[in-house]
Amino acid sequence: MNLHEYQGKELLSSMGVAIQRGYVATTVGEAESAYQRLKEETNTEYCVVKAQIHAGGRGKGGGVKLAKNEADLRTYAGNILGMMLKTPQTPGSMEGPGKLVKKVLIAEDCYAPDFDANKEFYVSILMDRETRRNVIIYSTEGGMDIEAVAEKTPHLVHKEYIDPLAGIQAFQCRKIAFNLGLSGKAYAEMVKFIAQLYKAFVSSDASLFEINPCLKTGDDRIIAVDSKVSIDDNALYRHADLEAMRDTDEEDPTEVEAKEFDLNYVKLDGNVGCMVNGAGLAMATMDIIKLSGGEPANFLDVGGTADAERVEQAFRIILKDPNVKAILINIFGGIVRCDRVAQGVVDAYKNMGNINVPIIVRLQGTNADIAKKLIDDSGLKVKSAILLKEAAQLVTEALA
Repeated sequence: MNLHEYQGKELLSSMGVAIQRGYVATTVGEAESAYQRLKEETNTEYCVVKAQIHAGGRGKGGGVKLAKNEADLRTYAGNILGMMLKTPQTPGSMEGPGKLVKKVLIAEDCYAPDFDANKEFYVSILMDRETRRNVIIYSTEGGMDIEAVAEKTPHLVHKEYIDPLAGIQAFQCRKIAFNLGLSGKAYAEMVKFIAQLYKAFVSSDASLFEINPCLKTGDDRIIAVDSKVSIDDNALYRHADLEAMRDTDEEDPTEVEAKEFDLNYVKLDGNVGCMVNGAGLAMATMDIIKLSGGEPANFLDVGGTADAERVEQAFRIILKDPNVKAILINIFGGIVRCDRVAQGVVDAYKNMGNINVPIIVRLQGTNADIAKKLIDDSGLKVKSAILLKEAAQLVTEALA
């Protein structure tokens, strides 16, 4: 689950991480109130107006503006609120429709007038599955073009691996601050910043923290000027306060609907819809589809309770994708009986009607023979298979 920048900063601040101060607004009036409040706190008329969407590169799309006075603030807030913001990370990139901006963050301008006195760094924390450790990735070249830095000058990107059992050690925080070229107060501030950031990462069950830029101010403070925070969905039951921050308007509507029915669904760009029980089998099924000459249109795990209602809902969700040219149902009957799933497929087909794409059903395991007979005797345009090889051949024929 992704958080907005302002939500990520609230989380970081609650964990003792120094952040750029700011207040969120949904209207120009609220933005003006936030500006007045911030002006009193910072004793400056400058502020930054930042669009709040789940995408990076907002500045490149015109979603981040520096306001030098209240008139600028009104203009920028009015322009950004309600705009369809296009960035390199919105659907379709800069050529796509963009994302509707419903909120802006009115944030303090924490850069020193002498710009050379500021220094932007890149800091992120995530899990490295290959080493089974958390890793802090950091660079002296923070800012909007960190991707170009990683591609063209990879030696400027450093990694520090953290044993999740031992936790981050003091020498590792000092090493990071040293590699960033800091000294004196800024060095001590960065050591503290990294320690608190890692603590926040672990305690919130996050899968990603990205601070870009992490700023050294003119007076040698270290603060998070931006934040990208992703929380592990599987840990949300432990964090009701974080789950309450979910903004479903920023998520794919089909994926949101699937969650309501406890279906694990991720939309992809292919032409063959998948309905499978079990994540591992779902991955294998997507491989089979690619080997058959197709491309998976989704990942969909119906779980171990694939009754008629869940199967029907899964059908409806898959068929909302106009790119789907065939559907492959691949069920291994262990926890759930194959005949139960087959009956669900038949019932769903009859209830929905007008299903104009070929459906291939591969059922193996408990009562697979009974399930195949149910499908074959249903009179519906559903093809059944027992072996994966048979299912793959039927997918190939369906796409021909």
